[in-house]
Amino acid sequence: MPAPLIQQGATVCCLHGGQATAAVPNPRVTASGAPTSVISGQWTIADCPGIPPSGIPSCVTAQWDTGTTRVTSNGQPIVIVGGEATCTPNGTPLVPTVTQLRVTAT
Repeated sequence: MPAPLIQQGATVCCLHGGQATAAVPNPRVTASGAPTSVISGQWTIADCPGIPPSGIPSCVTAQWDTGTTRVTSNGQPIVIVGGEATCTPNGTPLVPTVTQLRVTAT
């Protein structure tokens, strides 16, 4: 099923509320005028508090594991809403909360 592409500037957070940003934008494919990201690119996470009382560390980086299956850029799947990402070092997912809705792909 088609899902919106996640563009640079979208609001993507870890489960603890830290803001995730693509470290390497993909300018070859844009959505609403902003670069997208391919799943091989690392994401950085800022301001993640973690959960100090239980010893869960703050999220530092994340890597998308799944993205588009039919549409690629430079041979790589593109990051989409509904794709799965894993944060390092604690393994929690990323959650896109505000993205563009005009460009979708499968």
